[in-house]
Amino acid sequence: MNTKELIKKKKNGHRLNGFSIDDIGDDHLFTSLETPMKANAFKMTNDEKKAKIAILFEEIMEVIGLDLTDDSLKGTPNRVAKMYIDEIFSGLDPRNKPKIALFDNKYQYNQMLVEKNITFYSNCEHHFVPIIGKAHIAYISSGKVIGLSKLNRIVQYYAKRPQVQERLTNQIANELKSALDTEDVAVIIDAKHLCVSSRGVKDDTSATVTSYYGGKFQSQAKITELHNYINN
Repeated sequence: MNTKELIKKKKNGHRLNGFSIDDIGDDHLFTSLETPMKANAFKMTNDEKKAKIAILFEEIMEVIGLDLTDDSLKGTPNRVAKMYIDEIFSGLDPRNKPKIALFDNKYQYNQMLVEKNITFYSNCEHHFVPIIGKAHIAYISSGKVIGLSKLNRIVQYYAKRPQVQERLTNQIANELKSALDTEDVAVIIDAKHLCVSSRGVKDDTSATVTSYYGGKFQSQAKITELHNYINN
């Protein structure tokens, strides 16, 4: 198949609700709560995945015209492959999900607990460029509490995959509700998307804020209290 035939096949094969990918352009898409994964996503071992990614990324570098014999570039395909599997997309592998231990709420602390300014790095699933932001998490104990570091680890686990910010917000909230056995959970994410700031419209000043308020956090009084904690 020559290059023109390949381009035509790609354009014809990528349509959504009658629109081509070119028609949709940079429009924001959010298709599911779960990260879209193939049924056989873990049939290959991590080493096999890294070996294949290295080969494919080398092809990309060659196509854009880079000289892979250069000392600075020849190790890049392997570095990218390792980074994808072991680091920035490690949240795709359920074996990396943090183990959550709960403890009795012996202090009888029944007000909201807020963990704010959790820094995370994710990647936009539309362009595979970084999303950089902070997550603020709050919950009211139903009788159990969770170690503070686990709140950070939950954020990092779901962030380390190709993401959409709305999905990331809801995935964190659902994990907390399940782990803590309570609906009284809130998640706020404030992030900068490099697909907006470094390409496309190239707006470096805008940020995106998403939120989830469950249970008692649906009241305006609790929302105001939470925002007071976050902003102080």
